[in-house]
Amino acid sequence: MKKPVTLYVSDLDGTLLGADSQLSQESVQVLNNAINRYGALFTCATARTPATIVPLMERVDVKLPMIAMAGAAMWSQTEGTYKHVRTIPESVIEQVVAIYAKHGARPFVYRQKGAMIEAYHSATLSTQEREFVIPRNDGPFKHFVIGEGYGEACHKAMIVFSIDRYSLLKAVYDEIVATVDCSPVCYHDIFDPEYGILEVYSQGTTKAHAITTLAREVGADRIVVFGDNRNDLPMMAIAHHSVAVANAVPEVLAQAHEIIGPNTAHSVAHWIESDARRIAESAE
Repeated sequence: MKKPVTLYVSDLDGTLLGADSQLSQESVQVLNNAINRYGALFTCATARTPATIVPLMERVDVKLPMIAMAGAAMWSQTEGTYKHVRTIPESVIEQVVAIYAKHGARPFVYRQKGAMIEAYHSATLSTQEREFVIPRNDGPFKHFVIGEGYGEACHKAMIVFSIDRYSLLKAVYDEIVATVDCSPVCYHDIFDPEYGILEVYSQGTTKAHAITTLAREVGADRIVVFGDNRNDLPMMAIAHHSVAVANAVPEVLAQAHEIIGPNTAHSVAHWIESDARRIAESAE
């Protein structure tokens, strides 16, 4: 009997990570056992960039590229480089920035410079933006450039990002959806529902597209995904088996094939280890 090749893909915040937005030591140990003892093909898919993905996942023996920026690129930790980068046309950047300005808001525009992302913001930062920038600035993977426009077109844009009041961002999102050829995502901040996050990607960019690409590269014939928020719905739709943590939003709970324990109970790591062990033992 042929052993099925399963690709396990987990969201990070609210799913694999705990309430402190960190990966628990228990989850690290369980995942490494699944990978190294049972041969689990595991990676993560997140809206985060390598600036925070790498330190969060550095204790896990992830051998596959990690899906960053909700599918706008993959980050290969073994090679220290981006793969499958999906860039946003400058004409789209101009349209999106104009819509933000119309609503009295300004986003960050993330541009790739080799292995580095430079995140441009054209004005003074709000309190929420400063709190976002401070722990992420001037590391090996991301640098913020504040008050100097939105960068040069010679450096390709990967994402337009903003954090602000949800009601304001929802209005921006609605106009972008109605008028611009791109893939925007708007959702509540999991830590403060009054605030929201709006991300704009090139047309067709999703975690689902990136996962499908990666599954094809590794020869997977079964995809299992784990999520908690609305931006995980597209990848759940293409998975052979979709798993929601108990703390997921209602839409995710309704779509999932299975609901497991909450993110605070190391639930994703234990599910992967159990499934990988079952497959390995059945193939013996």
